[in-house]
Amino acid sequence: MRNVRIPRPVGPIGGSTGRAAGLALLGLAVLLLAGCTAKSGSSFRFDWDVFSTQIVQPDRAILGGLYLTVVISIISQAIGVGLGVVAALGRMSRRLPLRLVAGAYVWVFRGTPLLVQLVFLYFGLSVAHIYSWPTISLLGVPIPGAIQAGIVALGLNEGAYMSEIVRAGIISIDPGQMEAAKSLGMTYGVGMRRIILPQAARVIVPPLGNEFNNMLKTTSLLFAIGVQELYETFVIKQGNNFQPFEMYLAAAVWFLALTTIWSLVQVRIERRFARGTAAGVNQATPGLRQRLAGLRGGAGQLTSGR
Repeated sequence: MRNVRIPRPVGPIGGSTGRAAGLALLGLAVLLLAGCTAKSGSSFRFDWDVFSTQIVQPDRAILGGLYLTVVISIISQAIGVGLGVVAALGRMSRRLPLRLVAGAYVWVFRGTPLLVQLVFLYFGLSVAHIYSWPTISLLGVPIPGAIQAGIVALGLNEGAYMSEIVRAGIISIDPGQMEAAKSLGMTYGVGMRRIILPQAARVIVPPLGNEFNNMLKTTSLLFAIGVQELYETFVIKQGNNFQPFEMYLAAAVWFLALTTIWSLVQVRIERRFARGTAAGVNQATPGLRQRLAGLRGGAGQLTSGR
């Protein structure tokens, strides 16, 4: 009998298939919950028409809240990344004042709740007559003070967390890289910009993607200062039709759709940054059909080897 080649065990199903299974489970849970409430003795009845309308036929209020959520998330994340790089370099600086300022910034914004930061920046500064947020016009579009304060608060808070992510990425690079850059005549700043940070980006991008995923959901806290983003839109809707279960469930579905879309984008970004590395070579993961075909092929080999 010839040697039998046992196929290697395959890994878990790819991320996209897992997300599809998660969405299917969510839909099944909603169906089961609606069925239970319909058969129970309680007076509550799940209104499928109201729920499905918010998803399939969103009105202008929902689309406006969706747009505002995405725009605030992108701008706040960009501010956070910029502040995170500056704070990380400050904490790694040889100059004591820079380390103290960067350390105090990270300490304060990581150690206090984001909700407290929001209301302090918007209400506290105004009541204390330190700064009032006026409505400004950008490219002909009026931007209320609440939106400005929300973007600033989210950006400052995100920068504190991004500083640790950026610092971890920089530390992961071999110190010999900077020494080689200096031997070529580069200054510390040039070496950091051209040599260290591009390599550290491969380490920074995955947690950065997770931070933006979290930012999309964190924008819901802006309801506390009167910003009508996605969550506040559904709060107003449930106050009008007195159907909080259907409204908040629809809000959860919309947020889930946003984070799912971003997860797909993040996978493509990570694959692009992984090109030329060992991880990038092994990045291509076979789909479910290929995995099943491999299992059938391995079983055939075992059968023919008898």
